[in-house]
Amino acid sequence: MVSVNDLTMEFSARPIFTDVSFVINKTDKIGLAGKNGAGKSTLLKIIAGLQQPTSGTVSKPSEVTIGYLPQQMKLADDTSIINEARKAFAHIDEHKARLDDLNNQLATRTDYESESYAKLIEDIEYLNDRLAMEGADNMEAEVEKTLMGLGFSREDFDRPTSEFSGGWRMRVELAKILLQKPDLLLLDEPTNHLDIESIQWLEQFLQTKARAVMLVSHDRAFLDNVTRRTIEISCGKAYDYKVSYTPYTELRKERVEQQMRAYENQQKQIADIKAFIERFRYQATKAIQVQSRIKQLEKIVPIEVDEVDNTRLRLKFPPAPRSGDFPLILEDVGKAYGDHQVFDHADFRIRRGEKVAFVGKNGEGKSTLVKCIMGEIDHTGMLKLGHNVKIGYFAQNQAQLLDEELTVFETIDNVAVGDIRLKIRDILGAFMFGGEASDKKVKVLSGGEKTRLAMIKLLLEPVNFLILDEPTNHLDLKTKDILKDAIKDFDGTVIVVSHDRDFLDGLVEKVYEFGGGKVRENLGGIYDFLRSKNLDNLRDLELTKSPTGKQQEAVSTQEDTPKPWRSDESQPQNTPKLSYAEQKAKEKILKKAEKKVKDAETEITRLETLQKDIEDKIAAGDTSKETLDAYAKAQKDLENGMSIWELATMELEELK
Repeated sequence: MVSVNDLTMEFSARPIFTDVSFVINKTDKIGLAGKNGAGKSTLLKIIAGLQQPTSGTVSKPSEVTIGYLPQQMKLADDTSIINEARKAFAHIDEHKARLDDLNNQLATRTDYESESYAKLIEDIEYLNDRLAMEGADNMEAEVEKTLMGLGFSREDFDRPTSEFSGGWRMRVELAKILLQKPDLLLLDEPTNHLDIESIQWLEQFLQTKARAVMLVSHDRAFLDNVTRRTIEISCGKAYDYKVSYTPYTELRKERVEQQMRAYENQQKQIADIKAFIERFRYQATKAIQVQSRIKQLEKIVPIEVDEVDNTRLRLKFPPAPRSGDFPLILEDVGKAYGDHQVFDHADFRIRRGEKVAFVGKNGEGKSTLVKCIMGEIDHTGMLKLGHNVKIGYFAQNQAQLLDEELTVFETIDNVAVGDIRLKIRDILGAFMFGGEASDKKVKVLSGGEKTRLAMIKLLLEPVNFLILDEPTNHLDLKTKDILKDAIKDFDGTVIVVSHDRDFLDGLVEKVYEFGGGKVRENLGGIYDFLRSKNLDNLRDLELTKSPTGKQQEAVSTQEDTPKPWRSDESQPQNTPKLSYAEQKAKEKILKKAEKKVKDAETEITRLETLQKDIEDKIAAGDTSKETLDAYAKAQKDLENGMSIWELATMELEELK
């Protein structure tokens, strides 16, 4: 269907890839693999006809259509969501207008035996067949189904595109491409702006309805579920594997091992030839043999070995300072914007050391709850951080907080401590800042590069509670593995907001599902969560998109519902009045509970001071058994004291 012949691409006289050739067949589902900078996006642009190669050709029949979704594009903001999606059928409107014109001509013609009349009949039949084949009568249903599959609700259809974020507008562009049903779909990182449900819907579409597909993605599960063939661009060459991504990685290992053995044999051969030349260079009787060896050496084509695999690099967080047993406690927490209730009655606790995921459709409140936890926005209900909680927060705007006058290396060197400073270059290399890139100033980095740099900076700061909002969008597969291993080894608490199932798999032990204005707790990992809902594609979660029935009634009366009373507020006027004796009894119980909390806090302060004094002794060289035993006892007493404080605090909150 599409033939790529001897493509070579150079930038500034430096070859990106050379003599790349392969054929894309009618039903191929191809994953394009390779490290960042290998030329994957460039190759897609060349196939799409948007960029010219230095040499080589892309051949395809004239009737073959290609749809291309780039990573970034300029988006129009002059119409509504549904009208923008309908632009996918602009050619159908043209066909209909042309058909109407031909039918009008037919109604006035009487030259039934002429060649032009026969041609007119033939054109009408062709347009009718074309419209039937392209499903013109079902156009509106297809538009609605595709938009809803990509996460839009019917209420969104008539809203102007300008009200939506760039990510949501990218979904509209993706919808337009899918609706055009091209013979070949070229998708460059299509999952970056999709949530789990939309990704799984797209998987189903590409598996069952799309024709040929070639895509670049850092989502391993998405690649495995969609592709059946992998083309890797490495060291400027193309390697074609008739398997999906995971089997490809095993075959690639074997190829690299073979390359390494061939490289080592070649190096031995070169060393032997050079040794012979050096040994007999000045002997006249060996002049002919020496010249022969020199020519032999010149003819040797060096064997290239694929880029060095750095998956052995392990990134470790600094030891997490100990927090209380419950770093996060939520009771009846809710958030509304005007009449829109994002979520309500969120009730859960996260224990120290737990790693949990927030999942659900975009707009259901995942990032909103994170902002509540960070204190960036207000909320109803009680949200409490535990004792000694130190949060490390990664959000999409994190890159804006970097000092733009520093270099990449200086940015990381300023936060790295201890032995990790010796590995800064390795860490930067793992996050695609190797070589000269580490000396770039932050202000010249792209948005994606700044995001990756902000991620490294966060990973090196001593915290005990990580909150990561879509941390993998700009990371390649190898770097995601390094990040995932680091989080697994992290001994603190973690919340991950992500749509990347492969990243979450084996990382989290609990999933909080956001949908229909509720937050539901699900024990187990991400695939346990999917199995528990009997879902392959999470379509059933569409049913929880908006509150219905009693939920809507609750939302509509939200403004009339009194907020829970807190100790820092005056008591609501509609609280039933207590008798004098009851009021006195209540105040006595509250004072007792408040005293218990205060006593526990005083005891924790004393124990922390004692522990620090013993640590100073040990640092000064006192490692006697008596001192070490005292330190162990102080640690245990401090843990007990913190547990007593948490229980007392919870008891006080319940009384209030």
